[in-house]
Amino acid sequence: MRRELSNSRHALRCNLTAQGENPSDDGSVSSGASRNALNVPAKVLIVEDDYLIGMQSEEALTSAGFALIGPAATAEEAVALAINNRPAIIVMDIRLAGKRDGIDAAREIFEKLGIRCIFATAHDDAETRGRAAPYSPWSWLTKPYTMASLVTLVSDILTNNS
Repeated sequence: MRRELSNSRHALRCNLTAQGENPSDDGSVSSGASRNALNVPAKVLIVEDDYLIGMQSEEALTSAGFALIGPAATAEEAVALAINNRPAIIVMDIRLAGKRDGIDAAREIFEKLGIRCIFATAHDDAETRGRAAPYSPWSWLTKPYTMASLVTLVSDILTNNS
C-alpha cells in the first residue's frame, strides 16, 4: 500500500511538472493554507466524480496544508459529508455520478448550512451559471485547470473571507 501511495505521489509530481507547475520536494504546490484562530487547517470538501481529478485535488490541497474531506462522487455523498464535517469551503464539480448534479448539491448545502462553493467544471455557460447564482458561489474554476490555480483560489478565498 505504501509503495502504491508513493507511486501515486510520484505520478502526481510528474503530472504537475508536465503542466508547468513546480511542486516542492514534499509534493506541495503552494503553501499558506488558511487556518482558524486555534491554528487548525481549514477544511475543504472536494466533490468530484473523476477519480484522477479528485486524487490530484486532494494531494495538492493536502500538501498546501488544508484538511481534506472527501472526495465525494455524488450529490448525496457531498451533502452528507458537508453536514457531518462542516467544511469552510467546497470545491464542487457540476456533473456528478448519480441523478443529482453539483448545483443541486450546492443548493441543499447552501440552504442547510450556508456553505458556499467554488464550481470546478467544464460546464460554465450562462445557463449553468444562472442556475448556480442563487447559491452564491465563491468562484468558477474552468476545466482543465492546474492544481496551483486550485490551491491559490482556495487560499485566496479563505484568507480574504475569514
